[in-house]
Amino acid sequence: MTDTITIARGGVRAPVQPSGHPGLIFFILALGGFAIGTAEFAAMSLVPMISAGMHVTVPEAGHAIEAYAAGVCVGAPLIAMLGAKYSRKYLLIGMMVLYVIGNGLTALAPNYLCLLLCRFISGLPHGAYFGTAGIVASSLVPENKRTQAVARVVLGLTIATIGGVPMANGLGMLVGWRWAFVLIAGLALLTMLLIMRFVPTDPPRPNASAMTEIRALRNRQVWLTLGIGVVGFGGIFCVYTYLASILQEVTRAPAYMTPVMLAVFGVGMTVGTMACAWAADRKMMPTIGGTLLVNAAALAGFPGSVHSVWGMMPIVFMIGCGGGLGTVIQSRLLSVAVDAQALAAAMNQSAFNMANAIGPMLGGMAISVGLGWESVGWVGSCLAMGGFVIWLLTLSDIRAAARRQAGG
Repeated sequence: MTDTITIARGGVRAPVQPSGHPGLIFFILALGGFAIGTAEFAAMSLVPMISAGMHVTVPEAGHAIEAYAAGVCVGAPLIAMLGAKYSRKYLLIGMMVLYVIGNGLTALAPNYLCLLLCRFISGLPHGAYFGTAGIVASSLVPENKRTQAVARVVLGLTIATIGGVPMANGLGMLVGWRWAFVLIAGLALLTMLLIMRFVPTDPPRPNASAMTEIRALRNRQVWLTLGIGVVGFGGIFCVYTYLASILQEVTRAPAYMTPVMLAVFGVGMTVGTMACAWAADRKMMPTIGGTLLVNAAALAGFPGSVHSVWGMMPIVFMIGCGGGLGTVIQSRLLSVAVDAQALAAAMNQSAFNMANAIGPMLGGMAISVGLGWESVGWVGSCLAMGGFVIWLLTLSDIRAAARRQAGG
């Protein structure tokens, strides 16, 4: 490691002086991911509690998840474009401030409509944070380890599914769901303070602009890659959103098994993130396709496992492993959108959260028409296979471009 840290400036890397060890910077960025991951996934596990507390149905309480996802989809590209000229350190600080405010207000929401608005506000900085933090992290390592660097930031999110989500879920059961969001706001505040103290200040980018970012998105591969994320990820959220309810309504498991099962999912996601990152730094496209197929198979196996806690555990673990796809998608976007890395990385989070909205919505529709709670597994498997179809189109497009180039 050299004695300078480089911060990506479009396709150029500009050196800045670090104020701490790169490992510490990875940890701080991952802590922000931990706060965001706890908020995103804990909200799903808290749906039954929110339903009871707000006196709405479980599917209606699930709209809070969709409101958050809508905030991500709006905020990620908007913040990336408006912040293109500014220091990434101060962008990260600003986004953590907004996250503190959004989750703090969620804890105080007096009614259902206010809750939806607060979840929307909370979602605004989500995607841009991971996009910006991923660019900073990838700039600290050689190109052939970029996916693993991004994974170290995303690792905060995956660890949140092991520790943060069960902790928030347990806190919700003990003292009420609102305190889970107080915990999240506190984590975001701590991250903000650590970024201010330890993350190096990179120079502004006066030549960058929203139009430069937008023009660089004309690449067809960017949109196909985003499509894989939107459709392929939906299956994971289709099951995860209703996992707590399925444990209660179908499996009839003891209450303490809900945080345990959430932790099993989180362990799978952590393992999948690191394994997929390692594989993708060697063979990017085969890793994406293989992950989608494995996830489709695991989701198809979910309906047959819901009547036994022990039968569910390995299936939920494998579904969690499919979450490793997110890091690979982001790394690929950084490769194909060289002149719009900030916007492309942020849009990956928009895609991730569009999947977060689509999966629960389709799963909820299947439940509402009487197909049963376990039907979310079949819906999720179809979504994973839909992502695989888009992957095939992406691969075909790559090969066609290679033939055109070879033909002169």
